Parts: sequence; structure tokens; C-alpha cells
Amino acid sequence: MQISQMLETYPKDLGHIDRTKLVECIEACFECAQTCTACADACLSEDSVAELTKCIRSNLDCADICETTGRALSRHTGYDANITRAFLEACAAACKACGDNCAEHAQMHDHCRVCAEACRRCEQACRDLITSLG
Repeated sequence: MQISQMLETYPKDLGHIDRTKLVECIEACFECAQTCTACADACLSEDSVAELTKCIRSNLDCADICETTGRALSRHTGYDANITRAFLEACAAACKACGDNCAEHAQMHDHCRVCAEACRRCEQACRDLITSLG
């Protein structure tokens, strides 16, 4: 809700960007970052932690990229559609990779199932926003 409220208070015109898709994407990025961070931590607590090394790395990379993308999408002064598109493409790629890694462990670890779902939502939100940019 605050993301939408902040967009409404922005003193300049946001241009032709789809506000609904922007809000959904920012929310998905921050949610995914938190979920990936928690999943990496949960993986570190598993007895089979050695088998989860790639998943942990993917979680941490995805969390960093999602956090950065959410922050970049929250800034509008000096907006550059090409840079925004690059952020969104990188985030979608990280979410796809992490979602795929977590999906491999989802039947054994519920935290990986939850994380894979968050990654899929964020990947889709990024792709939807890319499409709306034209």
C-alpha cells in the first residue's frame, strides 16, 4: 500500500509507465528478496546443506538482484527506460534461475517450494512490466 501511496505523492509526471504493474513489480521484488534470504538461511540449517550449495548461492544472488531492482524501480527522477529494462531483465533471469533451483528441492524442503513460488511471481511481474514499457 505504501508503494502505491509514494507513487501518488511523486511531484512529477511518471510518464506512460503502467502504475499498477510498477507497484506489483516493486512489491514482488522486495517480497522475493526477503523470501530468498530466508530460504538461503533455512538451507544452511538443513542436514543436507552440502547438497544445497547451488541453491543457497542462487538464493543470495536473487535476493541481491531483487532488492536492487526494487530500489531502482522506486526512483523516478532522471528515469531511463533502457536502464529500467536492463534491471528488469536481470531480475527476471535471476528469479528464473533461483526458481528452477528451488523447484528441484521443493518436494523435500517446504522453504524451497515457497521460494520457488515467490521467484515465479517476481519473474512474471518483471516480464509484465517489461512488456508494458513497450
